[in-house]
Amino acid sequence: MRTPTTTSSRTWFITGASRGLGRAFALAALERGDRVVAAARTIKEQDFDDRYGDRLLALVLDVTDRAAVFAAVNTVVERFGRLDIVVNNAGTMSSGMVEEFTEAEARAQLEVNLFGAMWVCQAVLPHLRAQRSGHIVQISSIAALGGFPSTGLYSASKFALEGMSEALAMEVAPFGVKLSMVQPGGYWTDLYSSMAMTSPMEEYAPLRAEVERQWAEGSVDSEPRLAAEALLKLVDSEDPPLRLLLGGMVYDLAFDIARQRMRTWAAWEQVSRAAEHAVPAPGTTG
Repeated sequence: MRTPTTTSSRTWFITGASRGLGRAFALAALERGDRVVAAARTIKEQDFDDRYGDRLLALVLDVTDRAAVFAAVNTVVERFGRLDIVVNNAGTMSSGMVEEFTEAEARAQLEVNLFGAMWVCQAVLPHLRAQRSGHIVQISSIAALGGFPSTGLYSASKFALEGMSEALAMEVAPFGVKLSMVQPGGYWTDLYSSMAMTSPMEEYAPLRAEVERQWAEGSVDSEPRLAAEALLKLVDSEDPPLRLLLGGMVYDLAFDIARQRMRTWAAWEQVSRAAEHAVPAPGTTG
């Protein structure tokens, strides 16, 4: 990991900045002397210490409103002249078994976690491409490592975010723009207390009870400032990774899941290879 010896003042655009990890990211950037645009559905500059002065701009923003996102980004560029670090942190969590989700509940999960981040990326990229620099940070989740009972739609939104982001990273690299996905474990935020719940089906009661027991016994939650410290190291790096795991539990889980997948692939190798045999295109000869 290479980091520069000095870091000049930069401009951040952080969504979901009114609380939790987003607020911790904003405060960490402000404390080091950077400029921060803190965006959230409900936010005001009085939520922060007034000593930050004109280095802080609080913007009320619903990331699911594409037009509003583009307008907000234009406001940022007009105010500060440029963008350096974009943190897509806004997100929601819905809990429930897949069969329990209504269409509206399923779409709402994707609207924020996938499309909200996509609209922000589309809005900032013309500016980042023009200046041929910038770093987009997608706040993903441990749920992007695998699907788990009761987090199926949340995992779906994060899997989709990462699939889009992996392609986007390759698309913008020629313009000098970097992209990283951060996969955090548990932090003491209100994500769990504010998450939406499906109407429970009795058939899943035993599984739901088991999942709740596992969460109660196995949850590891940390202070958001630790995630903010890691984020600063990430954006200061001259060669940032595409993915960054945050937390020992997430780190171990990622390797466990990867090893299990590799064992399964290896066990079914013959079937996999037998399913491929090149033939001429239909309707051709030779």
